[in-house]
Amino acid sequence: MRNIPVERPVRAEDQAAGVGGDAGSGAVGAWNGLRRTGILALGTFAVGTDSFILAGFLPDVAGTLGVSLASAGLAVTVFAATYALGSPVLATLTARLPRRTLLVSALLVLALANVGSALAPAFWMLLATRIVAALGAAAFTPNAAAVASALVPPQTRARALAVVVGGLTVATALGVPLGDLLAERMGWRSALIGVAVVCAMAAAGVAAWVPALPGNPMVPLATRLAVLRDRSVAAVLPLTVLGMGAAYTVYAYAVPALGALGIGSSATAWVLGLYGVGAIAGNLFSGYATDRFGPVPVLTSGYALMAVSLGVMAVLAATGARLPVLVGVLALGWGASTWCQTPAQQHRLIAAAPAESGLVVALNASCIYLGIGAGSLLGGITLGRGVTVMCGVSAVLAVAALGYLRVTAR
Repeated sequence: MRNIPVERPVRAEDQAAGVGGDAGSGAVGAWNGLRRTGILALGTFAVGTDSFILAGFLPDVAGTLGVSLASAGLAVTVFAATYALGSPVLATLTARLPRRTLLVSALLVLALANVGSALAPAFWMLLATRIVAALGAAAFTPNAAAVASALVPPQTRARALAVVVGGLTVATALGVPLGDLLAERMGWRSALIGVAVVCAMAAAGVAAWVPALPGNPMVPLATRLAVLRDRSVAAVLPLTVLGMGAAYTVYAYAVPALGALGIGSSATAWVLGLYGVGAIAGNLFSGYATDRFGPVPVLTSGYALMAVSLGVMAVLAATGARLPVLVGVLALGWGASTWCQTPAQQHRLIAAAPAESGLVVALNASCIYLGIGAGSLLGGITLGRGVTVMCGVSAVLAVAALGYLRVTAR
C-alpha cells in the first residue's frame, strides 16, 4: 500500500530527544528519527500481514472449524468491514490520547486478538477475534504514519513515511504466500501465534524507542464526513470500492482458485509471490505514471489489465487448461492492476478537495477495506458455482469499474 492516510499530531518540541522538528534539528535528529521509524515499520508489517495472511490458509481454517470454505471467507470480510467502518470512529475517539500510548495499545490489542483467533474453538469466536484485531489495526496504521512524520525534520519526512509504508508494502507482497507456507509447515493456529509475537515485539519496540508525543485536536466525526457532500469527492470514492471489490472477489479465495487452475500446493506460494511482486511494481509505477500522465490513463490501463487477467483465468478454469507459466504471468498482472489504483485515486481525491486532503485520503482508505470486504463476500457467494464463475464475475466488475471511471473522469 502507498500513501497511508496521515493525521499529523502536534509536533514534539524536545529536540534533544532526537525528535525531528523544523530546520535546525540537525543530522543527529534526522538519523535518530529515521531509526525509530524502523520499529513503526515492523508494526505496519504486522498489521498488513494480519490483514492478508488468513486468505493463505482458509481451506485449513474451514476444515478445522467445520465450516464451508465460503463461510471461512467471512473472517476476511469482517476484518475488512470493521477496519473500514471503525477507522474514522476510532480516529475521533482516540484523538486526544498520547501517540505512543495509542500505538502500543493498538499493537497489544492486535497481538491478543491474534492469540484469541489462534485458540478459537469455534468459528463464531474466530469472527469475534477478527473484529477486535481489525480495530487494533485501524487504530495503529494511520497514527504510525503520523508519528513517523513527526519524528524527523521536514527534509527527511518523505523517507520516514516510505519506511513505515514499506512495512505494509512487504506485507502486501508476502501476506498470503507466507500464510500458505506457514499453514503447510506449522498449521494455521501457529501462524497466527507468529503474527501475535511480531505485534508484541513491535509494541515493546515502540514503547522503548518512540518518544512521547501529544495527541491531536479533536475533529468531530461529522466534520470528517462532511467532505462527502462535495459532489466531486462523492463521485470518486465509489470507484475505490468497485475496483478493490473486483480484485478481492478472487483474492480472498486465491488458494482454491489456483488449485482449480492446475497450480499444485507446492507451487501456490510462488504464484502468490508473483502477485505480490506485481502489487509492489504496480504501486510504484502508478505513483510515477500518475505524476507524468495523470490518474485517469493509469486507472484505465489498470482496470483493463485486471479485466484481461481475471478473464483469462476464467477461460483457463472453464477449459481445464493447465498452463502454470501463464497463470504466473496473469497473477503478476492481477497484483499490479489491484495496487496501481491507490496512488491514482488519492491523486483524484486531493485534486477534488485540496483543502481536505487528509480527510479524503483517510476516507479512501476506508473505501479500500470496504471493497476488500465486499469482494470477499461476493467471492464466497460465487465460489460454490465454480472458479470460472468467480473469476468471470471479477472480470465483469473490472469492466464495470472501467466504465464508471469513464463516466466520472471529469
